[in-house]
Amino acid sequence: MKLYLIRHGIAHNLYEEDITLDSQRKLTSQGKNQLKTIGTGLNRLKIQPDIICSSPLVRAKQTAEILAHTINFPKEIHTIASLAPGHSYSDLYKDLKSLLPFESVFLVGHEPCLGLLASHLLWTSDELKIDVKKASIIRIDIFDIPPTMPGVLKWIVTPKFFENILG
Repeated sequence: MKLYLIRHGIAHNLYEEDITLDSQRKLTSQGKNQLKTIGTGLNRLKIQPDIICSSPLVRAKQTAEILAHTINFPKEIHTIASLAPGHSYSDLYKDLKSLLPFESVFLVGHEPCLGLLASHLLWTSDELKIDVKKASIIRIDIFDIPPTMPGVLKWIVTPKFFENILG
């Protein structure tokens, strides 16, 4: 399975725009623009997932929606509660097991959860901190869930990379 771990775009801070709960934080216009750039880059690379799954938090859902729109993804976006902060690997692996029939999966979530998940999938220790920047993507190929062998890190892409190649 090709897993694309995608961190949400830049979001408003708490108490901006009358936001009082972290789960309600929305993307800023800069965050939305970065995601459109990412989507355009994914199109250029001809990357199309079989399924897009998102954390239930607003900023992650918006990220998934913008990417889906930009890459012309024709299907429904699935919400997975275990992609939200505070869930364990076992919670997430239970949800991911149902995705095994899919070959290419976008998972939209948050830090530090995505970085720790990447470390776990690659069988590194939690001491190796993979910092997933906002609106960035990590592609890891895995063979089973939970992993019985290390996944393969294929690439890490930031919005700046796509800005540079798209001109």
